[in-house]
Amino acid sequence: MPIVNYQQYCQMLDHAKKNKFAYPAINTTSSETINAALLAFKEANSDGIIQVSTGGGSFASGLGVNESYKGAIALAEFARSMAVYYDVNIALHTDHCHPQYVDTFLMPLIEETQKRRANGQPNLFCSHMYDGSALPMAENIAASKKIMEDCVANELILEIETGVVGGEEDGHDTSGAPKEKLYTTPEDMVLSARELGAMGRFLLAATFGNVHGVYKPGNVVLKPSILKDGQDAVVRELGRDSYLNLVFHGGSGSELKDIHEALDYGVVKMNVDTDTQYAYTRPVVDHMLKNYDGVLKIEGEVGNKKVYDPRSWGKKAERNMADRIMQACQDLRSTGTSLGKNI
Repeated sequence: MPIVNYQQYCQMLDHAKKNKFAYPAINTTSSETINAALLAFKEANSDGIIQVSTGGGSFASGLGVNESYKGAIALAEFARSMAVYYDVNIALHTDHCHPQYVDTFLMPLIEETQKRRANGQPNLFCSHMYDGSALPMAENIAASKKIMEDCVANELILEIETGVVGGEEDGHDTSGAPKEKLYTTPEDMVLSARELGAMGRFLLAATFGNVHGVYKPGNVVLKPSILKDGQDAVVRELGRDSYLNLVFHGGSGSELKDIHEALDYGVVKMNVDTDTQYAYTRPVVDHMLKNYDGVLKIEGEVGNKKVYDPRSWGKKAERNMADRIMQACQDLRSTGTSLGKNI
């Protein structure tokens, strides 16, 4: 199916919130990783979200260009060209845009959508994330509202973050953040709902001990009850209609019971990156080790084209990454929930 439009995306999010599941949001860096995500969503019969970060966009643009927004455009166009062959609904999103990249990544992508809309074409992306979480809360909200104006004008959904997800991702290190910043307060959630909710549809990445990176199960101490406390405060202050659509970042190493509790409190999107990176790379390593004398021209030999051809190991990487995404669909309860052509 074509990439969803604004109204269809809203239907997807409402469907997830009503039925207490979340869409895996898969970070992609190439056509191969996009294909893996599409395959997984198809086989899981789950709608889903494909996303691109600033680093992913830079990588996709190649060493000769190395511009994040240009790579993001290329990935979005590829995803659009392939998604039409899959009977599931896909939304396109950009991940973690920190303040220093707004002018070189986020705004050029919004401007690209403006140009396309003026020509009667669909939006490039469906939603964008602005991550001002390192700023004081008042500055974060003020900057978010400014970007929100452009998003509302172009039928784009904005995702923001309050509190800080610990660890390191995509070259951005928050491991030294004060401990209290790892937990969003009810006041932060109410302020976000009041200021941005009055403008239009948005997503909130509220933090409850989340940490980016690789951790063994049990090493990440989450407090999903923080989400419940915040949602309760929002409903008390602003009414049931202001109940937030939440996003779960930094889920690697999380206990399944904590993930499910977070879903019960309004999480409708969960970012999946670290685990899928490993899932993609693992079979490649296995292939190289098992075919060492074929992928290298050693001791005067010519190697074995069948095993150094990138297609021979690329297919294995795509399949394994797709399998990991299908596991994410199962964990997030999105398996079998696709709205299909009814959307």
